[in-house]
Amino acid sequence: MQYQAQTATIGTIAAGQNKVLRNTYMMLALTMVPTMIGAFIGTSINFSFMAEHPIMGALLMFGAMMGMMFAVSALRDSVWGIAALLGFTFVAGVFLGPILQVALHLRNGAQLIGMAAGGTGIIFFSLATIATVTKKDFSFMGKFLFIGLILLIVASLANVFFQIPALSLTISAIGVLIFSAYILFDVSRIVNGGETNYVMATLGLFLSIYNLFISLLQLLMAFSGERD
Repeated sequence: MQYQAQTATIGTIAAGQNKVLRNTYMMLALTMVPTMIGAFIGTSINFSFMAEHPIMGALLMFGAMMGMMFAVSALRDSVWGIAALLGFTFVAGVFLGPILQVALHLRNGAQLIGMAAGGTGIIFFSLATIATVTKKDFSFMGKFLFIGLILLIVASLANVFFQIPALSLTISAIGVLIFSAYILFDVSRIVNGGETNYVMATLGLFLSIYNLFISLLQLLMAFSGERD
């Protein structure tokens, strides 16, 4: 009797985790719509202010995205959390404007964007599959990834001042590694019950995918960009 109760409890927990994972993937697919709309709008916006004042522009972008992330977190248990998440992904898409404009000024820019998107998709599906199939707990990576992320942010902000090409490439390469690992970490948390709110789970995965795409695109432009 006790064994049956324990089995039923485990089954209920597993069903709940599968539901969170399924809802997360559905919401993640939905967030791609406002992101692409925002990116399309972003390619038409004049970001000359950011070019003239890179430090102020970077701080404003960082502040705006952090503020919207806090809003998503505060509203995560209501339908407004979904609206805030979709609004955040739209703004994030608009903020892709500057790097997409730089890429599109290259002769093979559209191809590089497609390669970065394809590479991001391959990495995501591969790591998500590993975390889902193996069900291994990768929570031990959390502390190291957080420290690495903080150092990456500090280095990125510092490079806004120094504009060192070699440092930019290093930051992008490390970014690919960190955000790829975050995908593994985030999916593992969902599978193992560490994250039970699909809005927050979607936000975490979206940020990893978003930053992974940017890092890959920067590397591709640096090594494969064909300038006129």
